Amino acid sequence: MKFAPAAPNLLNTTKQTTGSTSDLQEEIRRRAYELYEQRGKEDGHDLEDWLRAESEVTQAKAKTVAA
Repeated sequence: MKFAPAAPNLLNTTKQTTGSTSDLQEEIRRRAYELYEQRGKEDGHDLEDWLRAESEVTQAKAKTVAA
């Protein structure tokens, strides 16, 4: 009798992905705040700061993975 391979544990997979996403968002948040501080804490650029931070952090991660 042949047995089918065990299905992956979805709970563990989801937990790992969620943790990674949370870490990534935290890095983006920190970088966005740095940009805000560099501008002299001038309000009204939150989306711009977030998008720039997101771009910088994800590009840095991509370079790390590619290396």
